[in-house]
Amino acid sequence: MALGAVNNLAGQSDLLKKLGWTFLLLCCYRVGVHIPVPGVNTQALASYFQQMSDTLFGLFDMFSGGGLSNVSVFALGIMPYISASIIMQLLQVVSPDIKRMAKEEGQAGRRKITQYTRYMTVLITVIQGFGIAVGLESMPSPAQLPIVLEPGWTFRMMTVLTFTAGTVLIMWLGEQITERGIGNGISLIIFSGIVVGIPRAIIQSYSLLTTGAMSLFVAIAIVILMAAVTVGIVFVERAQRRIPVHYAKRQVGRKMYGGQSTHLPLRVNTAGVIPPIFASSLLMFPATIGQFSSNELVQRATAFFAPHTILYNAVFVALIFFFCYFYTAIIFDPKDMAENLKKAGGFIPGIRPGEKTQEYIDTVLSRLTLSGGVYISLVSVLPMLLIANFNVPFYFGGTSLLILVGVAMDFRSQIESHLISHQYEGLMSKVRMKGRS
Repeated sequence: MALGAVNNLAGQSDLLKKLGWTFLLLCCYRVGVHIPVPGVNTQALASYFQQMSDTLFGLFDMFSGGGLSNVSVFALGIMPYISASIIMQLLQVVSPDIKRMAKEEGQAGRRKITQYTRYMTVLITVIQGFGIAVGLESMPSPAQLPIVLEPGWTFRMMTVLTFTAGTVLIMWLGEQITERGIGNGISLIIFSGIVVGIPRAIIQSYSLLTTGAMSLFVAIAIVILMAAVTVGIVFVERAQRRIPVHYAKRQVGRKMYGGQSTHLPLRVNTAGVIPPIFASSLLMFPATIGQFSSNELVQRATAFFAPHTILYNAVFVALIFFFCYFYTAIIFDPKDMAENLKKAGGFIPGIRPGEKTQEYIDTVLSRLTLSGGVYISLVSVLPMLLIANFNVPFYFGGTSLLILVGVAMDFRSQIESHLISHQYEGLMSKVRMKGRS
Protein backbone atom coordinates (compact mmCIF):
# COMPACT_ATOMS: atom_id res chain seq x y z
CA MET A 1 0.00 0.00 0.00
CA ALA A 2 1.33 3.45 -0.88
CA LEU A 3 2.66 5.65 1.94
CA GLY A 4 0.25 8.43 1.05
CA ALA A 5 -2.68 6.02 1.30
CA VAL A 6 -1.54 4.95 4.77
CA ASN A 7 -1.24 8.58 5.87
CA ASN A 8 -4.77 9.28 4.67
CA LEU A 9 -6.17 6.25 6.50
CA ALA A 10 -6.70 8.18 9.74
CA GLY A 11 -9.14 10.52 8.00
CA GLN A 12 -11.28 7.74 6.55
CA SER A 13 -13.96 7.24 9.20
CA ASP A 14 -16.02 4.94 6.98
CA LEU A 15 -13.03 2.75 6.17
CA LEU A 16 -11.95 2.61 9.81
CA LYS A 17 -15.49 1.56 10.73
CA LYS A 18 -15.38 -1.27 8.18
CA LEU A 19 -11.96 -2.40 9.45
CA GLY A 20 -13.29 -2.30 13.00
CA TRP A 21 -16.25 -4.49 12.07
CA THR A 22 -13.94 -6.95 10.29
CA PHE A 23 -11.61 -7.21 13.28
CA LEU A 24 -14.48 -7.54 15.79
CA LEU A 25 -16.26 -10.29 13.84
CA LEU A 26 -13.01 -12.23 13.34
CA CYS A 27 -12.37 -11.98 17.10
CA CYS A 28 -15.83 -13.45 17.72
CA TYR A 29 -14.92 -16.34 15.44
CA ARG A 30 -11.65 -16.95 17.27
CA VAL A 31 -13.42 -16.99 20.65
CA GLY A 32 -15.80 -19.72 19.45
CA VAL A 33 -12.89 -21.92 18.34
CA HIS A 34 -11.83 -22.32 21.98
CA ILE A 35 -15.28 -23.27 23.37
CA PRO A 36 -15.35 -27.12 23.55
CA VAL A 37 -18.38 -29.30 23.07
CA PRO A 38 -19.81 -30.47 26.44
CA GLY A 39 -19.08 -34.05 27.50
CA VAL A 40 -15.58 -34.33 25.97
CA ASN A 41 -12.38 -35.12 27.87
CA THR A 42 -10.21 -32.30 26.53
CA GLN A 43 -6.89 -33.70 27.84
CA ALA A 44 -7.45 -37.13 26.26
CA LEU A 45 -8.58 -35.41 23.07
CA ALA A 46 -5.47 -33.22 22.91
CA SER A 47 -3.16 -36.25 23.23
CA TYR A 48 -5.09 -38.06 20.49
CA PHE A 49 -4.91 -35.16 18.04
CA GLN A 50 -1.23 -34.65 18.76
CA GLN A 51 -0.43 -38.00 17.20
CA MET A 52 -2.84 -37.30 14.31
CA SER A 53 -1.35 -33.91 13.38
CA ASP A 54 0.43 -35.21 10.27
CA THR A 55 -2.63 -36.92 8.81
CA LEU A 56 -5.65 -35.48 7.02
CA PHE A 57 -6.80 -34.22 10.42
CA GLY A 58 -3.92 -31.74 10.40
CA LEU A 59 -5.07 -30.25 7.10
CA PHE A 60 -8.72 -30.15 8.20
CA ASP A 61 -7.71 -28.62 11.54
CA MET A 62 -5.79 -25.90 9.69
CA PHE A 63 -8.87 -24.93 7.64
CA SER A 64 -11.05 -24.96 10.78
CA GLY A 65 -8.61 -22.67 12.60
CA GLY A 66 -7.85 -25.27 15.28
CA GLY A 67 -11.53 -25.88 15.99
CA LEU A 68 -11.40 -29.59 15.12
CA SER A 69 -8.52 -30.42 17.47
CA ASN A 70 -10.46 -28.70 20.28
CA VAL A 71 -13.79 -30.27 19.20
CA SER A 72 -15.20 -26.80 19.71
CA VAL A 73 -18.52 -25.37 18.60
CA PHE A 74 -16.71 -24.30 15.41
CA ALA A 75 -15.08 -27.73 14.84
CA LEU A 76 -16.39 -28.10 11.28
CA GLY A 77 -15.38 -24.57 10.37
CA ILE A 78 -16.64 -23.08 7.13
CA MET A 79 -16.08 -26.24 5.04
CA PRO A 80 -19.75 -27.41 5.05
CA TYR A 81 -20.76 -24.02 3.62
CA ILE A 82 -18.08 -24.29 0.94
CA SER A 83 -19.23 -27.83 0.08
CA ALA A 84 -22.82 -26.58 -0.22
CA SER A 85 -21.67 -23.72 -2.46
CA ILE A 86 -19.90 -26.22 -4.72
CA ILE A 87 -23.04 -28.33 -5.02
CA MET A 88 -25.20 -25.30 -5.85
CA GLN A 89 -22.75 -24.09 -8.50
CA LEU A 90 -22.67 -27.56 -10.06
CA LEU A 91 -26.47 -27.61 -10.06
CA GLN A 92 -26.47 -24.35 -12.03
CA VAL A 93 -24.82 -26.26 -14.87
CA VAL A 94 -27.07 -29.33 -14.86
CA SER A 95 -30.39 -27.73 -13.80
CA PRO A 96 -32.01 -25.22 -16.18
CA ASP A 97 -34.31 -23.94 -13.40
CA ILE A 98 -31.45 -23.05 -11.06
CA LYS A 99 -29.46 -21.58 -13.96
CA ARG A 100 -32.41 -19.38 -14.91
CA MET A 101 -32.85 -18.40 -11.27
CA ALA A 102 -29.21 -17.30 -11.07
CA LYS A 103 -29.00 -15.38 -14.37
CA GLU A 104 -32.48 -14.15 -15.23
CA GLU A 105 -34.22 -13.46 -11.93
CA GLY A 106 -31.58 -11.00 -10.75
CA GLN A 107 -31.21 -10.21 -7.06
CA ALA A 108 -34.31 -12.21 -6.06
CA GLY A 109 -32.95 -15.33 -7.74
CA ARG A 110 -29.55 -14.96 -6.09
CA ARG A 111 -31.26 -14.63 -2.70
CA LYS A 112 -33.11 -17.90 -3.32
CA ILE A 113 -29.86 -19.67 -4.25
CA THR A 114 -28.21 -18.28 -1.11
CA GLN A 115 -31.11 -19.61 0.95
CA TYR A 116 -30.84 -23.06 -0.66
CA THR A 117 -27.10 -23.02 0.04
CA ARG A 118 -27.77 -22.35 3.72
CA TYR A 119 -30.24 -25.25 3.94
CA MET A 120 -27.73 -27.58 2.28
CA THR A 121 -25.03 -26.36 4.66
CA VAL A 122 -27.19 -27.41 7.61
CA LEU A 123 -27.79 -30.84 6.03
CA ILE A 124 -24.06 -31.44 5.42
CA THR A 125 -23.22 -30.24 8.94
CA VAL A 126 -25.74 -32.65 10.48
CA ILE A 127 -24.24 -35.59 8.55
CA GLN A 128 -20.65 -34.68 9.39
CA GLY A 129 -21.50 -33.82 12.99
CA PHE A 130 -23.21 -37.16 13.57
CA GLY A 131 -20.24 -39.03 12.06
CA ILE A 132 -17.81 -37.17 14.32
CA ALA A 133 -19.98 -37.75 17.40
CA VAL A 134 -20.16 -41.49 16.77
CA GLY A 135 -16.44 -41.60 16.02
CA LEU A 136 -15.51 -39.77 19.22
CA GLU A 137 -17.36 -42.36 21.27
CA SER A 138 -15.28 -45.21 19.84
CA MET A 139 -11.89 -43.48 19.97
CA PRO A 140 -9.59 -44.02 22.96
CA SER A 141 -6.68 -41.68 23.69
CA PRO A 142 -3.06 -42.97 23.58
CA ALA A 143 -3.35 -43.52 27.35
CA GLN A 144 -6.52 -45.61 26.72
CA LEU A 145 -8.70 -42.95 28.37
CA PRO A 146 -12.20 -42.42 26.95
CA ILE A 147 -12.59 -39.18 24.98
CA VAL A 148 -16.35 -39.01 25.54
CA LEU A 149 -17.29 -39.02 29.22
CA GLU A 150 -20.90 -40.21 28.80
CA PRO A 151 -21.47 -41.75 25.35
CA GLY A 152 -24.96 -42.29 24.02
CA TRP A 153 -27.69 -40.62 22.00
CA THR A 154 -27.79 -37.64 24.34
CA PHE A 155 -24.15 -36.84 23.53
CA ARG A 156 -24.69 -37.45 19.82
CA MET A 157 -27.71 -35.16 19.52
CA MET A 158 -26.07 -32.45 21.62
CA THR A 159 -22.91 -32.64 19.50
CA VAL A 160 -24.85 -32.48 16.23
CA LEU A 161 -26.86 -29.48 17.43
CA THR A 162 -23.71 -27.74 18.69
CA PHE A 163 -21.80 -28.28 15.45
CA THR A 164 -24.79 -27.17 13.36
CA ALA A 165 -25.28 -24.01 15.41
CA GLY A 166 -21.55 -23.26 15.22
CA THR A 167 -21.37 -23.68 11.44
CA VAL A 168 -24.48 -21.52 10.91
CA LEU A 169 -22.94 -18.85 13.16
CA ILE A 170 -19.67 -18.92 11.17
CA MET A 171 -21.69 -18.62 7.96
CA TRP A 172 -23.50 -15.60 9.41
CA LEU A 173 -20.21 -14.04 10.59
CA GLY A 174 -18.76 -14.44 7.08
CA GLU A 175 -21.79 -12.76 5.51
CA GLN A 176 -21.60 -9.92 8.01
CA ILE A 177 -17.90 -9.38 7.29
CA THR A 178 -18.65 -9.20 3.56
CA GLU A 179 -21.55 -6.78 4.11
CA ARG A 180 -20.22 -4.55 6.90
CA GLY A 181 -16.46 -5.03 6.70
CA ILE A 182 -13.71 -5.25 4.11
CA GLY A 183 -13.07 -8.21 1.83
CA ASN A 184 -14.71 -11.60 1.40
CA GLY A 185 -15.85 -12.86 4.81
CA ILE A 186 -15.45 -16.57 4.10
CA SER A 187 -11.92 -16.11 2.77
CA LEU A 188 -10.94 -13.95 5.73
CA ILE A 189 -12.22 -16.57 8.19
CA ILE A 190 -10.03 -19.23 6.55
CA PHE A 191 -7.17 -16.70 6.43
CA SER A 192 -7.45 -15.94 10.17
CA GLY A 193 -7.52 -19.65 11.02
CA ILE A 194 -4.26 -20.22 9.15
CA VAL A 195 -2.55 -17.11 10.57
CA VAL A 196 -3.20 -17.98 14.22
CA GLY A 197 -1.71 -21.45 13.68
CA ILE A 198 1.60 -20.18 12.30
CA PRO A 199 3.20 -19.44 15.73
CA ARG A 200 2.33 -22.95 16.89
CA ALA A 201 3.81 -24.38 13.69
CA ILE A 202 7.01 -22.37 14.24
CA ILE A 203 7.31 -23.74 17.78
CA GLN A 204 6.71 -27.28 16.50
CA SER A 205 9.38 -26.86 13.83
CA TYR A 206 11.82 -25.45 16.40
CA SER A 207 11.28 -28.47 18.65
CA LEU A 208 11.97 -30.77 15.69
CA LEU A 209 15.15 -28.81 15.04
CA THR A 210 16.37 -28.97 18.65
CA THR A 211 15.63 -32.70 19.00
CA GLY A 212 17.47 -33.51 15.77
CA ALA A 213 14.37 -34.72 13.90
CA MET A 214 15.01 -31.93 11.38
CA SER A 215 18.48 -30.81 10.31
CA LEU A 216 19.51 -27.16 10.13
CA PHE A 217 20.16 -27.49 6.40
CA VAL A 218 16.60 -28.75 5.80
CA ALA A 219 15.16 -25.91 7.92
CA ILE A 220 17.08 -23.27 5.95
CA ALA A 221 16.11 -24.90 2.65
CA ILE A 222 12.42 -24.87 3.66
CA VAL A 223 12.57 -21.16 4.60
CA ILE A 224 14.20 -20.33 1.25
CA LEU A 225 11.65 -22.48 -0.58
CA MET A 226 8.75 -20.75 1.22
CA ALA A 227 10.13 -17.33 0.29
CA ALA A 228 10.53 -18.39 -3.35
CA VAL A 229 7.00 -19.82 -3.45
CA THR A 230 5.59 -16.61 -1.95
CA VAL A 231 7.36 -14.48 -4.56
CA GLY A 232 6.11 -16.82 -7.29
CA ILE A 233 2.52 -16.61 -6.00
CA VAL A 234 2.62 -12.81 -5.97
CA PHE A 235 4.07 -12.74 -9.49
CA VAL A 236 1.50 -15.13 -10.97
CA GLU A 237 -1.47 -13.60 -9.11
CA ARG A 238 -0.63 -10.18 -10.57
CA ALA A 239 0.15 -11.52 -14.05
CA GLN A 240 -2.22 -10.67 -16.89
CA ARG A 241 -2.73 -11.56 -20.52
CA ARG A 242 -3.71 -8.30 -22.21
CA ILE A 243 -5.72 -8.69 -25.40
CA PRO A 244 -5.52 -5.49 -27.51
CA VAL A 245 -8.89 -3.94 -28.40
CA HIS A 246 -9.47 -1.11 -30.89
CA TYR A 247 -12.64 0.96 -31.16
CA ALA A 248 -13.73 2.25 -34.54
CA LYS A 249 -14.57 5.93 -34.96
CA ARG A 250 -18.25 6.78 -35.15
CA GLN A 251 -20.11 10.05 -35.36
CA VAL A 252 -23.15 10.74 -33.17
CA GLY A 253 -24.64 14.11 -34.08
CA ARG A 254 -21.76 16.58 -34.25
CA LYS A 255 -19.49 14.57 -31.94
CA MET A 256 -16.99 11.91 -32.92
CA TYR A 257 -16.63 8.89 -30.63
CA GLY A 258 -14.16 5.99 -30.58
CA GLY A 259 -10.90 5.73 -32.42
CA GLN A 260 -9.02 4.69 -29.28
CA SER A 261 -7.04 1.60 -28.32
CA THR A 262 -7.23 -0.27 -25.04
CA HIS A 263 -6.83 -3.83 -23.84
CA LEU A 264 -8.88 -6.62 -22.28
CA PRO A 265 -7.03 -7.84 -19.15
CA LEU A 266 -7.31 -11.55 -18.38
CA ARG A 267 -5.65 -12.91 -15.25
CA VAL A 268 -3.41 -15.95 -15.56
CA ASN A 269 -5.02 -17.42 -12.45
CA THR A 270 -8.62 -16.39 -13.00
CA ALA A 271 -10.05 -18.75 -10.36
CA GLY A 272 -7.78 -17.46 -7.56
CA VAL A 273 -7.73 -19.55 -4.36
CA ILE A 274 -11.11 -21.16 -5.04
CA PRO A 275 -9.88 -24.43 -6.68
CA PRO A 276 -7.63 -25.66 -3.82
CA ILE A 277 -10.23 -24.70 -1.20
CA PHE A 278 -13.04 -26.46 -3.08
CA ALA A 279 -10.87 -29.51 -3.82
CA SER A 280 -9.78 -29.80 -0.18
CA SER A 281 -13.37 -29.45 0.97
CA LEU A 282 -14.58 -32.31 -1.22
CA LEU A 283 -11.72 -34.60 -0.16
CA MET A 284 -12.24 -33.82 3.52
CA PHE A 285 -15.94 -34.67 3.54
CA PRO A 286 -15.64 -38.49 3.18
CA ALA A 287 -12.27 -38.61 4.94
CA THR A 288 -13.72 -36.98 8.06
CA ILE A 289 -16.24 -39.78 8.45
CA GLY A 290 -13.60 -42.41 7.68
CA GLN A 291 -11.12 -41.16 10.26
CA PHE A 292 -13.67 -41.51 13.05
CA SER A 293 -14.84 -44.97 11.98
CA SER A 294 -13.46 -48.07 13.72
CA ASN A 295 -14.34 -50.38 10.82
CA GLU A 296 -11.20 -52.01 9.42
CA LEU A 297 -12.35 -51.76 5.79
CA VAL A 298 -13.15 -48.07 6.17
CA GLN A 299 -9.78 -47.50 7.83
CA ARG A 300 -7.95 -49.12 4.92
CA ALA A 301 -9.90 -47.04 2.39
CA THR A 302 -9.14 -43.90 4.39
CA ALA A 303 -5.41 -44.77 4.52
CA PHE A 304 -5.30 -44.60 0.70
CA PHE A 305 -6.40 -40.96 0.95
CA ALA A 306 -3.70 -39.86 3.38
CA PRO A 307 -2.31 -36.44 2.31
CA HIS A 308 1.09 -37.86 1.31
CA THR A 309 -0.23 -40.70 -0.87
CA ILE A 310 -0.13 -40.70 -4.66
CA LEU A 311 -3.87 -41.38 -4.92
CA TYR A 312 -4.79 -38.38 -2.75
CA ASN A 313 -2.54 -36.01 -4.70
CA ALA A 314 -3.74 -37.35 -8.07
CA VAL A 315 -7.39 -36.78 -7.13
CA PHE A 316 -6.48 -33.43 -5.58
CA VAL A 317 -4.79 -32.23 -8.79
CA ALA A 318 -7.68 -33.50 -10.93
CA LEU A 319 -10.17 -31.59 -8.77
CA ILE A 320 -8.03 -28.45 -8.95
CA PHE A 321 -8.07 -28.53 -12.76
CA PHE A 322 -11.80 -29.23 -12.77
CA PHE A 323 -12.60 -26.27 -10.51
CA CYS A 324 -10.19 -24.00 -12.42
CA TYR A 325 -12.12 -24.56 -15.65
CA PHE A 326 -15.49 -24.69 -13.92
CA TYR A 327 -15.06 -21.46 -11.96
CA THR A 328 -13.57 -19.65 -14.98
CA ALA A 329 -16.57 -20.70 -17.07
CA ILE A 330 -18.91 -19.25 -14.42
CA ILE A 331 -17.03 -15.93 -14.17
CA PHE A 332 -16.31 -15.32 -17.88
CA ASP A 333 -18.64 -15.93 -20.79
CA PRO A 334 -16.72 -15.43 -24.09
CA LYS A 335 -20.02 -15.06 -25.98
CA ASP A 336 -21.15 -12.13 -23.83
CA MET A 337 -17.71 -10.51 -24.02
CA ALA A 338 -17.69 -10.78 -27.82
CA GLU A 339 -21.22 -9.37 -28.09
CA ASN A 340 -20.43 -6.46 -25.78
CA LEU A 341 -17.34 -5.60 -27.80
CA LYS A 342 -19.34 -5.71 -31.03
CA LYS A 343 -22.08 -3.46 -29.62
CA ALA A 344 -19.52 -0.92 -28.43
CA GLY A 345 -17.81 -0.87 -31.81
CA GLY A 346 -14.70 -2.63 -30.50
CA PHE A 347 -12.68 -5.35 -32.22
CA ILE A 348 -9.52 -7.36 -31.69
CA PRO A 349 -6.94 -6.60 -34.43
CA GLY A 350 -6.85 -9.41 -36.96
CA ILE A 351 -10.01 -11.08 -35.58
CA ARG A 352 -13.47 -10.64 -37.08
CA PRO A 353 -16.15 -9.39 -34.65
CA GLY A 354 -18.81 -11.81 -33.45
CA GLU A 355 -18.27 -15.57 -33.51
CA LYS A 356 -14.56 -15.41 -34.41
CA THR A 357 -13.90 -13.06 -31.49
CA GLN A 358 -15.76 -15.44 -29.19
CA GLU A 359 -13.64 -18.38 -30.37
CA TYR A 360 -10.44 -16.37 -29.93
CA ILE A 361 -11.31 -15.27 -26.38
CA ASP A 362 -12.37 -18.83 -25.49
CA THR A 363 -9.05 -20.19 -26.78
CA VAL A 364 -7.03 -17.64 -24.80
CA LEU A 365 -9.05 -18.35 -21.64
CA SER A 366 -8.56 -22.11 -22.04
CA ARG A 367 -4.79 -21.72 -22.33
CA LEU A 368 -4.64 -19.35 -19.37
CA THR A 369 -6.79 -21.70 -17.29
CA LEU A 370 -4.47 -24.59 -18.14
CA SER A 371 -1.47 -22.53 -17.03
CA GLY A 372 -3.31 -21.49 -13.86
CA GLY A 373 -4.21 -25.10 -13.09
CA VAL A 374 -0.59 -26.22 -13.46
CA TYR A 375 0.55 -23.35 -11.22
CA ILE A 376 -2.03 -24.05 -8.49
CA SER A 377 -1.33 -27.79 -8.61
CA LEU A 378 2.42 -27.31 -8.18
CA VAL A 379 1.91 -24.91 -5.28
CA SER A 380 -0.80 -27.00 -3.59
CA VAL A 381 1.02 -30.35 -3.79
CA LEU A 382 4.08 -28.80 -2.11
CA PRO A 383 2.79 -29.28 1.49
CA MET A 384 2.21 -32.98 0.92
CA LEU A 385 5.80 -33.45 -0.27
CA LEU A 386 7.21 -31.48 2.66
CA ILE A 387 5.16 -33.39 5.22
CA ALA A 388 5.97 -36.78 3.71
CA ASN A 389 9.74 -36.17 3.61
CA PHE A 390 10.53 -33.59 6.29
CA ASN A 391 7.59 -33.71 8.76
CA VAL A 392 6.83 -30.02 8.17
CA PRO A 393 3.52 -28.57 9.53
CA PHE A 394 0.72 -27.91 7.02
CA TYR A 395 0.90 -24.18 7.77
CA PHE A 396 4.16 -23.91 5.79
CA GLY A 397 2.78 -25.68 2.75
CA GLY A 398 1.81 -24.31 -0.62
CA THR A 399 -1.97 -24.39 -0.08
CA SER A 400 -1.76 -22.25 3.05
CA LEU A 401 0.71 -19.86 1.39
CA LEU A 402 -1.54 -19.55 -1.65
CA ILE A 403 -4.56 -18.71 0.53
CA LEU A 404 -2.59 -16.30 2.73
CA VAL A 405 -1.04 -14.38 -0.16
CA GLY A 406 -4.19 -14.41 -2.31
CA VAL A 407 -6.53 -13.20 0.44
CA ALA A 408 -3.99 -10.60 1.65
CA MET A 409 -3.63 -9.18 -1.88
CA ASP A 410 -7.41 -9.03 -2.31
CA PHE A 411 -7.80 -7.36 1.10
CA ARG A 412 -5.13 -4.79 0.21
CA SER A 413 -6.71 -4.00 -3.16
CA GLN A 414 -10.12 -3.44 -1.57
CA ILE A 415 -8.64 -1.03 0.99
CA GLU A 416 -6.90 0.87 -1.81
CA SER A 417 -10.13 1.04 -3.82
CA HIS A 418 -11.92 2.55 -0.80
CA LEU A 419 -9.16 5.13 -0.42
CA ILE A 420 -9.20 6.02 -4.11
CA SER A 421 -13.01 6.26 -4.09
CA HIS A 422 -12.89 8.59 -1.08
CA GLN A 423 -10.29 10.81 -2.74
CA TYR A 424 -12.40 10.92 -5.92
CA GLU A 425 -15.51 11.88 -3.95
CA GLY A 426 -13.56 14.62 -2.14
CA LEU A 427 -12.28 15.97 -5.46
CA MET A 428 -15.77 16.01 -6.99
CA SER A 429 -17.22 17.79 -3.94
CA LYS A 430 -14.57 20.52 -4.28
CA VAL A 431 -15.40 20.92 -7.98
CA ARG A 432 -19.13 21.25 -7.17
CA MET A 433 -18.41 23.84 -4.48
CA LYS A 434 -16.29 25.89 -6.89
CA GLY A 435 -19.01 25.63 -9.51
CA ARG A 436 -21.62 27.00 -7.10
CA SER A 437 -19.39 29.88 -6.06
